[in-house]
Amino acid sequence: MTNVLSLFDLTGRKAVVTGAGQGLGKGMALALAGAGADIAAVDIRPETAGQVAAEIQAMGRRALAIQCDVANQQQVNALAQEVLDEFGAADILVNNAGISRHVASERMALSDWQIVMDVNCTGVFICCQAFAPAMIARRYGRIINISSMSGLIVNRDVPQTPYYASKAGVNMLTKALAAEWAPYNITVNAIAPGYMRTPLNDKPLADPVRAAQWTDTIPMHRIGEPADLAGSVIFLASDAATYVTGHVLVVDGGFTLW
Repeated sequence: MTNVLSLFDLTGRKAVVTGAGQGLGKGMALALAGAGADIAAVDIRPETAGQVAAEIQAMGRRALAIQCDVANQQQVNALAQEVLDEFGAADILVNNAGISRHVASERMALSDWQIVMDVNCTGVFICCQAFAPAMIARRYGRIINISSMSGLIVNRDVPQTPYYASKAGVNMLTKALAAEWAPYNITVNAIAPGYMRTPLNDKPLADPVRAAQWTDTIPMHRIGEPADLAGSVIFLASDAATYVTGHVLVVDGGFTLW
């Protein structure tokens, strides 16, 4: 009988994590490395990508630090080629890079709408498209798109319309690609985190009133930590999830229950 824990072993797998320089991306990159994977840490800021890659190398794994703007198709295509040249394969792709703009919709510049959609949704598609041919050829791939509970609900008193729209788009993109690439043994799933303690949330969490509002509306009564996504990303990247595709896994401490 197969040892169940061995299903989660990622030894020998090659993973690409975008937005790996901080926050959730860093946490997931370290988690995948901890499960045995070699990691391409991708970030628009080379210094943070390098720092994360160094941490992964200290764990005894191979690591690449690659600068890339996921909204730039030319850069993403170059990223895919570099990973294939260095690692020989890309088994796992975690599309985590994302941004937001907190501006009332009636005052929002079109450029703000476009940059959020370009990074959060179009960037996910560009990355999936760049890595898909090699996965299709090998008949293997695990794609994990990082959505948000904000792709399912609107956060109270947080005006960020393009963020909501982009994350809802990621959810449907995940389902569409899952259906299209299932015959090639490529699974495409999404993780939808709730309120998390990341650099993007440093400002609201520094406000005691706002922090209390967020915590009080979460049934588990705490803000999520990057480590709370470790199990989810390892599961979806592993052989434990070979028959799971097109799923949006909500990790929000129960926030969307109410």
